[in-house]
Amino acid sequence: MKRIITLAVCGLLAVGSFGQQQLGQRPRVQSPVVNADGTVTFNFFDPSAQSVSVFGDFNEISGQKLDMTKQDNGVWTVTTSPLAPELYSYSLTVDGQRFIDPANSYVNRDISTLSNIFIVSKTDSDKGHLYAVNNVPHGTLSRVWYDSPTLGQQRRMTIYLPPTYDGKKRFPVMYLLHGHGGDETAWGDLGRTSQIMDNLIAEGKCVPMIVVMPNGNPTCNAAPGWWHEGMYTPDGNAFNQRGAKSTMEESFMDIVNYIDSHYKTIKKREARAVTGLSMGGGHTFGISRLYPQVFDYYGLQSAACRMPRELMPNTPNSKLNEDFDGQMARLFASKPKLFWIAIGKDDFLMQMNTDLRHYLDDHHYPYEYYENDGGHIWRNWRIYLTMFAQKIFK
Repeated sequence: MKRIITLAVCGLLAVGSFGQQQLGQRPRVQSPVVNADGTVTFNFFDPSAQSVSVFGDFNEISGQKLDMTKQDNGVWTVTTSPLAPELYSYSLTVDGQRFIDPANSYVNRDISTLSNIFIVSKTDSDKGHLYAVNNVPHGTLSRVWYDSPTLGQQRRMTIYLPPTYDGKKRFPVMYLLHGHGGDETAWGDLGRTSQIMDNLIAEGKCVPMIVVMPNGNPTCNAAPGWWHEGMYTPDGNAFNQRGAKSTMEESFMDIVNYIDSHYKTIKKREARAVTGLSMGGGHTFGISRLYPQVFDYYGLQSAACRMPRELMPNTPNSKLNEDFDGQMARLFASKPKLFWIAIGKDDFLMQMNTDLRHYLDDHHYPYEYYENDGGHIWRNWRIYLTMFAQKIFK
């Protein structure tokens, strides 16, 4: 019974359930500790545990956990090798059970999985610095409800306004779309959008812009816990069995129209960009074909970019399956300023992206391509957002 209570307290502390009342009841443990040489030390207190380990995306390629060693005071500890500047996520495994670190209050949710995060940074020009909150002018991040007549719903999205937004000057807009299982919080929380944009703008590396992060699930109005369905367990497929009145792509102009009518935007094609990861990359691909005159910049990040033989049959009211070749011809005849494809060489969607590139090459359609290491991971999507933001509106 004592063992169960110890683990329960550790887990509850990790999400702040007990707060101040627990401070005097257990040794203070600092974790993680980012050391000057780039190594990171994890500490965890549980004298009754038989085994404790750390698993994080810093050792994702090897797939090996870091086993911790118990000290005489009941604190388990382990130190990594030097880590490159980056934002990392991790969790603890205690006697075979996964826990978040009770000493680290910084936690992200990816679909239904909670993980701790920390940042390693060595200079003011590395990725860790870019993803951190620095002493620069800050934009505003807000959650906004809008009406979608196409889907017949009130829906929620996240909007980033740059530091210089004053309601007078007009700004270009980047629409930033999440992947399968995500929602309107994903790019802000996991993608570090506001931190990236604040820092790029402060350094003069990108044009100040509005960033719109909608919910891309047409059967869900908002993130779990933020709409009338309540606190269900997210699994990436919530309420898909209900079907939807239309597709995300076909409802997308509801978002554009709302943004243009409620914010100081530049209502021109050359001031609109759309980009997304995975499912959101597929949405971007569909949007490019449906509205070739609305956006001038397209970014497909690890995109689920289905070609004609892979397009979904029987999609309600979908125009995406109609005249694929004609859609693509009209898109590139409109001469978009950028059609950009980015993907990791180990990404499981690489074949889809290769097929798309072959199609573009065969038809002599211009595009830019970026390939780097890694797979279908947030570490890559933060890189792609950083790159795409610096390519647009210039």
